[in-house]
Amino acid sequence: MAKFHPDYMITMKDFVKEHSVLLRKQTQDVAIPVPLEDRHILFSMLQYLKNSQDPILTKKYKLRPGSGLSANQIGVDKRMFAVLFEDHDQKPEMMFINPKVMSHSLNMIYLPEGEGCLSVNRPVHGFVPRYERIKVKAYTIDGQEFILSLKGYESIVVQHEIDHLNGIMFYDRINKDNPFQLPQNVIIESLY
Repeated sequence: MAKFHPDYMITMKDFVKEHSVLLRKQTQDVAIPVPLEDRHILFSMLQYLKNSQDPILTKKYKLRPGSGLSANQIGVDKRMFAVLFEDHDQKPEMMFINPKVMSHSLNMIYLPEGEGCLSVNRPVHGFVPRYERIKVKAYTIDGQEFILSLKGYESIVVQHEIDHLNGIMFYDRINKDNPFQLPQNVIIESLY
């Protein structure tokens, strides 16, 4: 039986740590139609995000809260991720398969407190510049292509997860010489 069956609960022991080779390589495309095993993995990933937002389960299983989770973070070399947004205008939970950024704004944003990652077990200080708006093309778990425009926090989370699928860690985008220096010659502002 595959590890990620419908009743499997992802916990912190399943996460690949930041120095893993898997987090530094481009992930493999998912077959369309989406194989049953990949569907199970995605549902398990989304369930982790829901569990990580539940105070009782977080305490019981020592889960770190997350808004997004890519497959390679749990050791699966597949181009897919799940996100959970508490205040999203469209859908609070989504799964993206074979995502591709089609376009982005010139303006940029950043989280004033910086970004974190479920695969990084240490504080990383600095601003991570992201595009304020992006348009993404991807497939649903049912193999239907969709195009979605995102802005603000949702845009940041989806860019973070797509970076994972491309072997890029969030701290790669922090200025190496001065972690709190923002890019020049671009309109960039704090999200909050």
